[in-house]
Amino acid sequence: ILHHNDQKLLVIVGPTAVGKTTLAINLAKYFNTEIVSADSRQFYRELNVGTSKPSSEALKRIPHHFINSHSILEEFNVRDFEKSVLDLLYELFRQYNVLIMVGGSGLYCKSVWEGLDELPIIDTNLRNVVNKEVLQNGLDLLLVELSKNDPVYFNQVDQQNPMRVKRAIEVIRSTGKPFSSFIGKSKMPR
Repeated sequence: ILHHNDQKLLVIVGPTAVGKTTLAINLAKYFNTEIVSADSRQFYRELNVGTSKPSSEALKRIPHHFINSHSILEEFNVRDFEKSVLDLLYELFRQYNVLIMVGGSGLYCKSVWEGLDELPIIDTNLRNVVNKEVLQNGLDLLLVELSKNDPVYFNQVDQQNPMRVKRAIEVIRSTGKPFSSFIGKSKMPR
């Protein structure tokens, strides 16, 4: 539960197919409120298979936000989501004391209740170089580089997650500073 004064954002998270949507709809009916989806696959109109979107009947009965709200052709990342949801919550809390957020995308939920780290913008050329290195050599050389340049992050990162390893290397090469020095600095409790 995220709260400010008498206003509360109830956040329902959990694995796929445990009944999050049904619970959210029942709570929204009980509190006579609206639902914000934090499932990154449900944003996209074109993605319907395997997304467990609420039924069209449920969408008519209870106002939902961030369901079919974007095209897969649009750029819409977690930072965009965080800003959009915070703006939406500001507006909706003028009308409601309780709102429901439901989703299966932990990072998207955390972006709302914790905020995101401010990471440097990475030059596209550098990103392309790092991607090419992974395609040619796999992750092993990047992991060696990460262990030398940022042992703190190396010991906490999922070393089988190429996106996280590549992102850390991009930041290190771009700034000359350890990736771990950017983590947890700008998050603000909400």
